[in-house]
Amino acid sequence: MSTKKRILFIANEMSPYLEMTEFAEIVNRLAVKSNENGMEVRCIMPRFGMINERRHRLHEVVRLSGINVSIDGDDYPLVIKVASLPNARLQIYFLDNEDLFKRKSLFHDENEKWFADNALRTVLFCKGALETVKKFGWPPDIIHCSGWMTGLIPMYIKTAYKKEPVFSNCKVVYTIGQNTYKEKMGAEFKKIIAISSNVKDKDIEYFKDGSNTAMFRGGAHFADAITFGAEKVDKKLTDEFSKVRGKKVLKYNAESDLTDYLQLYTDIEAQ
Repeated sequence: MSTKKRILFIANEMSPYLEMTEFAEIVNRLAVKSNENGMEVRCIMPRFGMINERRHRLHEVVRLSGINVSIDGDDYPLVIKVASLPNARLQIYFLDNEDLFKRKSLFHDENEKWFADNALRTVLFCKGALETVKKFGWPPDIIHCSGWMTGLIPMYIKTAYKKEPVFSNCKVVYTIGQNTYKEKMGAEFKKIIAISSNVKDKDIEYFKDGSNTAMFRGGAHFADAITFGAEKVDKKLTDEFSKVRGKKVLKYNAESDLTDYLQLYTDIEAQ
């Protein structure tokens, strides 16, 4: 049995597949550096329609097929695809859904109008990522979530999935990045977040505003450690999370060689 530390990166962007902010490149570098330092690494992100399957050599993982994610009484099928990160022996898994992820733009249509189903897309990605890890049968020691779209994952691990053996010993790092949208999720968001009876109203409270800042705030609140992924982060979040009792906090450092992240992983695993 492998004794390597297992680290799972869950992100809504990662270079070279999708680059919305500067942290996309950092996720790439973190995955490679973790791998080079003897960790067992996997990565999960959405398969947005603007990701070119042929160029990046994505192909379906048949053994992971058949995942249906239930949200508010409806089932959403997921197709899991995989690619190898260029110049590294790392597998990147992509969650695909014909109706919700394949459109050729991210969160706004051609007229810059916010997609009405972005709340559903977010919940599907977060729950789908955790269901995929269950199907892996691969218990991570560390889960590093980055991007607002992953904000629900730390909460789900502490509530809806807290009794799942695959997550029983994992610690969660959450990266607060720069705000990239000004809209709000919509009135149905609070309802569809509650994917399990273990998700209580008090857990949802952090996210119910549905704003970009709320997604970051909720993710950081439930995480075991927090990092800042950009120089320009909402000042409210900087003030709130720069020092949190009982949590490791890693401030943004543009000159970092990422060794400080590896030390963070080691520190929180030992807690």
